Amino acid sequence: MSTNEAILSAARRSAQAHGYGGLNIRDLAGEVGIKAASIYHHFPSKAELGAAVAKRYWEDTVADLEAMSQETPEPRDALRKYPQIFRRSLENGNRLCLGSFMSAEYDDLPEPVKKEVQTFADVNVAWIGKMLKTAGVVTAEESEARARAIFAAVAGAQLMARSRSDISLFDTLIESYREAGLLPA
Repeated sequence: MSTNEAILSAARRSAQAHGYGGLNIRDLAGEVGIKAASIYHHFPSKAELGAAVAKRYWEDTVADLEAMSQETPEPRDALRKYPQIFRRSLENGNRLCLGSFMSAEYDDLPEPVKKEVQTFADVNVAWIGKMLKTAGVVTAEESEARARAIFAAVAGAQLMARSRSDISLFDTLIESYREAGLLPA
């Protein structure tokens, strides 16, 4: 793994546990095994590092969503699997989705980071909306509002589960969304 990739990986883990505000250059350098000044060789500022981490995160999410669509060609089944993307963060040391964590810090984020955080939400909502329309769950006119509701609900379930260190709470909430009709059963 290149130094650049090692920095991005360490920064992602840190941001998922502590948010953008918790990104500490000295700690990241120690984890990667380089001097703090060396991080600035790869990322000239904390804002550029944060933006790069958030961009990589949404790009990875797009790849996960595309893979899910290919592995699960039936849109309803893909929608049923969607919450698993958020569950994986909880399974990984009770972390939050990076996009959700940084969204909570939105007012304090530098503009380049805000842009990438918004893109994360946009790519999720677009994918969910596409699946909802393709599955015939909603009309094209209803798809964006329903997709936003699903995205917000799944992210909220993750937040509640994390605050209690209880992944079963996430599962229970997702099931309740299915029973209530928000998510396809």
